[in-house]
Amino acid sequence: MKIKIITLALFLAVTCSLHAQKQLTKYVNPFLGTATLWDSIDIGYKPTHRTWGAEVFPGSSLPNAMVQLSPLTQFHSGSGYQYEDTVIYAFIHTSKGHWNLCHIPLLPATGPISPDNFGSAYSHKNESAHPGYYQVYLERYGVNAELTSTLRCAFHKYTFKEGQSKKLIANLAQSNEQVRSWEINQEGEHVFKGFQQAGEKMYFYALANHQIRNIESLKKETKEISVVNFMDSPKPLEIQIGFSFVSIANAKENLEKEMLGKSFQQVRNEATKTWEALLSKITVSGGTERQKGIFYSTLYRSFLWPALRSDINGDFTDLKGNVVNKGFNYYTEPSLWDDYRNKLVLLGMLSPKVTVDVIKSLIDKGEKTGFMPTFFHGDHAAPFIAGTYLRGIRGFDVKSAYNLLLRNATLENKSRPRIMEYIEKGYISEPDLANPTLETVAAAGVTKTLEYAYDDYAVALLSKELGDTDNYNKLMKRTGNYKNMFDSSTGLMRGKLANGEWIKNFDPTSIYYEYMYREANAWQSSFFAPHDVKGLIGLYKSPIDFEKKLDDLFSIPYKGAEAYNISGFIGQYCHGNQPDHSFPWLYYFVGKQEKSQMLLDSIMNHFYDMGKDHLAYAGMDDAGENSSWYVFTAIGLYTFSPADPNYIVSVPLFDQVDFKLGDKNFTIIKKNSGKKISNITYDNQKLEGYFVPYAELIKGKKLVITTQ
Repeated sequence: MKIKIITLALFLAVTCSLHAQKQLTKYVNPFLGTATLWDSIDIGYKPTHRTWGAEVFPGSSLPNAMVQLSPLTQFHSGSGYQYEDTVIYAFIHTSKGHWNLCHIPLLPATGPISPDNFGSAYSHKNESAHPGYYQVYLERYGVNAELTSTLRCAFHKYTFKEGQSKKLIANLAQSNEQVRSWEINQEGEHVFKGFQQAGEKMYFYALANHQIRNIESLKKETKEISVVNFMDSPKPLEIQIGFSFVSIANAKENLEKEMLGKSFQQVRNEATKTWEALLSKITVSGGTERQKGIFYSTLYRSFLWPALRSDINGDFTDLKGNVVNKGFNYYTEPSLWDDYRNKLVLLGMLSPKVTVDVIKSLIDKGEKTGFMPTFFHGDHAAPFIAGTYLRGIRGFDVKSAYNLLLRNATLENKSRPRIMEYIEKGYISEPDLANPTLETVAAAGVTKTLEYAYDDYAVALLSKELGDTDNYNKLMKRTGNYKNMFDSSTGLMRGKLANGEWIKNFDPTSIYYEYMYREANAWQSSFFAPHDVKGLIGLYKSPIDFEKKLDDLFSIPYKGAEAYNISGFIGQYCHGNQPDHSFPWLYYFVGKQEKSQMLLDSIMNHFYDMGKDHLAYAGMDDAGENSSWYVFTAIGLYTFSPADPNYIVSVPLFDQVDFKLGDKNFTIIKKNSGKKISNITYDNQKLEGYFVPYAELIKGKKLVITTQ
C-alpha cells in the first residue's frame, strides 16, 4: 500500500508539473475571432446581411511581421477568411483585418485547372492553427497544406497524393485591392519570381525543392491565372518565398538570410519559440482554462499589426516612392483611431523597440508631407507618441514628432480636417439635414470636436515636457472644447450648426457613420473626455445625475438599427466598436467602482467567444484594439487616458499576474473574489484613488488589489 501511495504521489507531482509547464502558445486559438455572428440576441438586431466579425486571420505570422500567411475564402472580406465559408481560393501573404492587402495569392493544385473555378472545399475537421503555423486539407486536390513563416518569408509545404501532378496556381490578378500590374517568371530550374502591384508593390522570390517544368498562363474571359508546373517527385512540394516592398533582389536576400537551409519543422519551431517568448512576458495563475485561453489568444492578436515593411538590410520604400535606408525597421501606420486607446500602449510595454521604430516610421512619413499622419479619423498619433514618451521610451526624435503634431493642431491639414473652424469656433459644425441616414456623409462634427480636444491635451503634455509653455497654455485652453457640444436639455453631446444652434433633427439612439458622430450614436459618444472626467461630470446638475445618465447608457435598449460594424450591446453601450470602450470605468468617478466591475466582468465573459462555435467577437478587432481591451482588463489595469502615463486599476480575472516590463517584473495580486475594491497597495504602500503611475510599475514591485 505504501508503495502505491508513493507511486500515486509521484504521478500527481509529475502531472501538476507538466500542467504548470504548459506552453502559453497552446492556449492560443488563432481561429478565435474568425467566425461571424448571426444570432440577433448576440448582435443586438436582426441581421439582413453578414455583420462584420472580428475580421481576423487564422494563418501564420510572427509578431509585427511583413508576412501574414493565411487561407483566403473570400476576396474583399476583411482578413480574407471567414470561418463559415467552405472553399479556400488561395493562401495569401499579407492580411490585417480590413478590406485591403491579401497580396500574392497562391494555391496548390493538380489535374486540369480553369481560371474561373479552382477553389477547393475544406473541412474544419481537417484544419488546424497555432501561432506561426497553419494546416488544412484541400479536398478537391487531395493536398495537405502546411504553412509557417519568418518575419519576411513564407514556407509552404504541400503533401500530394502519390502519382498526382503538382501545380501551383498564382492568382496575381487579384487581391483585396485593385491590382494595377503583376509579373511572374521562371529563373533556372527551381526558382520563380515576380511582383504584384496593388496599393503597394510587393516583390517575391521563390525557391522550390522540385524542378519547375514551366509556367503557363490561363485566361477565360476576364479571369487570368498563372500555373507553375513541377516535375514529378515523391517528396512533398516545399516552396520557400522571400518578400520585399523594395525589389526582387531584396526579396531574395531576405529569403537567403532568414530561411534558406532550414527545414519546415525548424522554421515552425522558431516561430513557436518567438511567440512563446512574447506571450511569457505576462504570466497568469488562477482563473479558468477558458479565461486563460481567451487571455492568451487576445494577447496574441494584439501583436499582429502594425506590419514590417523594411528588408533585412534596412531598405524600405518611403512615402514618396524612394528606396532609402535609415537604420531602423520601417512599419505600416498603426490603426490609430482604434488602437491608440490600448493596443499601442501594450506594444510599448512589451515591445518598446518596435514601438520606437513605429514612431520613427510615422515621423519619416510626416516629414514627407509636413504633417504627422493619422488613420481614418482623429489625430491620435498625438496620444500614442505623448504617452510613449511620458512612459520613458526614448530612441526617436521627439522634437521632430512634436513639431509635426503641433502643425497638425494649428494649420489646415488632412490629418485634422476642419481644424481652422475648430480653432475659430471651438467646435466643428454640422449641416441640419432633414432625413439623415446611417450612410450620410457629413462632418462627424461632435466626434471630431471631442477627439480634437483630447488630442490637444496629448500635444499639450508634450509641450509641457519639452518646456514649450506658450503652446502648452494655448492647447490646454482648447482641451475644454468638448463642452461646446454638450446639450444640457438632453444631457448628451449634440451636433451644432455653423451659427451655434443645435441640430434640430436629433435622435440620440440613431447610429451614423459620419453625421454628428463617427460610427456611433449620441450615447456612444457623449462621455468621451478621458482627460477631464471631473469637468465632464460638472456639466450635469450633480454627480448623482451623471450616474443616472450612465445607468441610462447601459440600460436603455438599443433600437435595433442595423450597421455592418456595430454590434454587441449592453443597453446603448456598444462593445463591437471602439468609441465608447473606456465608458464602463466612468462609475469610478462617482464613487461606484463596483458598478464598473460588474460591467467589465460581463463584457469579458460574454463578448469574446460568442456564437455556436465560440469563435466570434462582439465586433471588429480593428488591428488588436478589441483584443488589447481584454488583455488590460483581465489583468486589472487599463489605459483610461492613453496619453497619460498611468493606469486605472480594476479587479483582475486572475489571482496573480506576473508582468515582465523591461528588465523589471511587477506582480499583480488579487485578494478575495468580490467586485468592490476595498484597498490597493503598491510596494506595501496604500494607493490613494484607483490610478497607478507607470513610474511605479517599472520599479518592479507588487500591486495588491483587495476586494470585498
